[in-house]
Amino acid sequence: MIELLAELWTGLINTTWIEAIAVSTGLASVWYSSKEDIKVYPTGIISVLIYVWLCLQNGLYANMGINAIYFIMSVYGWWRWSHPLDSATDYLPVTRLSKKEWIITAVFVIVAFALLVWILSRWTDSKVPIPDAFTTAIFIAAMWMQAEKKVESWLLWIVGDLISVPLYFSVNMAFTSFQYMVFLVLAVNGYINWSRSYRLNEHN
Repeated sequence: MIELLAELWTGLINTTWIEAIAVSTGLASVWYSSKEDIKVYPTGIISVLIYVWLCLQNGLYANMGINAIYFIMSVYGWWRWSHPLDSATDYLPVTRLSKKEWIITAVFVIVAFALLVWILSRWTDSKVPIPDAFTTAIFIAAMWMQAEKKVESWLLWIVGDLISVPLYFSVNMAFTSFQYMVFLVLAVNGYINWSRSYRLNEHN
């Protein structure tokens, strides 16, 4: 444990300024999301654009792709949060996934995971195709669910964060690994806050 912490500290010291910016804006984005603050999207866009380049440099090709998708979903989410379909409200309320939406999400994650593992194993030099593909599939689904303000999006973020901590540490991106540790805490907080918001909306 002490050796692991020492390696993490060394990695944090050697972190580049560009990764530090990506981490800082990424943390701010998740914090804003947990508070249902629309600033989740402009801060998130800065972070994901930087991570497209960082993941390319470190051979995390699926995660590079997901950050490009994050950019697209962030633009959509920014619009979605500010343009609710219900004209009676000026904000998008937090809701839960229906049974049908759960099934669609599960099928998407399984198919996306299988497809990404095949692509990474056959067409790239990725050394971690399985965890890279799985976190990518999980996070794409979570990003869509977040844009629609679904409580369950945080459950997927939690699962993905748990896998991402050792994944990024294994490719010498210690600061990013640390970021996902903080993301994990924020995701738990986000789940609690959005669950409370959902119950309040239902009560009202």
